[in-house]
Amino acid sequence: MRNFTREKEQEKDQIYSSVSVLNNNGLSAEELQTEIIQFLHQLCEEPAALYTPKEARARYEEILKELTASGEKAGAWTPTKAELSEAGRLAWRNSNRCIGRLHWRSLHTFDRRRIETTDDAYEALLEHLSFATNRGRIRSVMSVFSNRIRIHNPQLIRYAGFRNPDGSVTGDAMLADFTQYALELGWRPKTTGRFVVLPLVLQLDDDTPVVYELPEDPAYVLQVDIRHPEIDMEPFGLKWHALPVISNMDLVFGGIRYHTAPFNGYYMGTEVGARNLADTFRYNQLKPMAEIMKLDTSKHFSLWKDRALVELNAAVLHSFKEKGVKMVDHHTASEQYMTFAELEKKADREVTGEWSWLVPPVSGSTCPVFHEEQDNTMKLPNFLSREE
Repeated sequence: MRNFTREKEQEKDQIYSSVSVLNNNGLSAEELQTEIIQFLHQLCEEPAALYTPKEARARYEEILKELTASGEKAGAWTPTKAELSEAGRLAWRNSNRCIGRLHWRSLHTFDRRRIETTDDAYEALLEHLSFATNRGRIRSVMSVFSNRIRIHNPQLIRYAGFRNPDGSVTGDAMLADFTQYALELGWRPKTTGRFVVLPLVLQLDDDTPVVYELPEDPAYVLQVDIRHPEIDMEPFGLKWHALPVISNMDLVFGGIRYHTAPFNGYYMGTEVGARNLADTFRYNQLKPMAEIMKLDTSKHFSLWKDRALVELNAAVLHSFKEKGVKMVDHHTASEQYMTFAELEKKADREVTGEWSWLVPPVSGSTCPVFHEEQDNTMKLPNFLSREE
């Protein structure tokens, strides 16, 4: 494959002199070619290689013809479904902020690039939710749409945050702006409670965004009531959804950015117990938890926040297990990450990660990843924020 790469590097000037159109990643023709070569190189170097060097050269020639075509497609190329699937797996493997990368090979891909209406996109997203939820036996899934389709939601499943006249928020305060946006688009929720599932807001090209209500059926939106095995948390009425589907990041590879590529793994317990339910700008449940535990909340010296946080996380893990919903605790996740890092080193690949995201927000120093330095170099393919 190295010969293939060197040969193609030498052809940059002569082949791309006629290509002046930038692709949707804002790259020059030369930069685009370099990223394509690098991507094809990776597809040859993987243990389960998608291409041999000879096949990669042939595929490269096909891509060149597509890139130099006249008309609207000039300067763009269309990955095959197999290339798209492998790009998703590699993007997960390269995701510096993800502690669960040990299972990167398990990602299932739905190719939705031919969908041209928001109605069809909605049906495809329901299929994603159903397939991934799998009655609690969560499967890792990515759905890739053309850039004509836009999902406005940061995640496919989130709870609304309704602003009250006194300035307080009922529900998830972090989603208050998005909730208001959905209401302005015509969403009419049946209730304004603390755990109202937000609708999907989908858009085609520059058309008016359309609101789609998610079904109450647990096959699509499975929810878990949060209960503690020893502490009565019934008065809190807490719950959380089973499936975290990120929908506001781009899949980036080979000089292409797919803006609509929602993907999911499964929850680590602290994501729910230490962040979603505990953060002061989210559900802010630490003090109520401490009070029901009869802890002294008048001074930090009592460590009431720490004790309440541990029990809230214990309740989340207990509840998901009792419901039969896949979830990993932060100690196991940290050990799995260390296994992933070792496997990467054995494969002669540099391990990259963002320390502040990889260290769990509970008992960080008791997890092995806390004691490891991380190289935060970003590699492609990857899932990137829109501004990156």
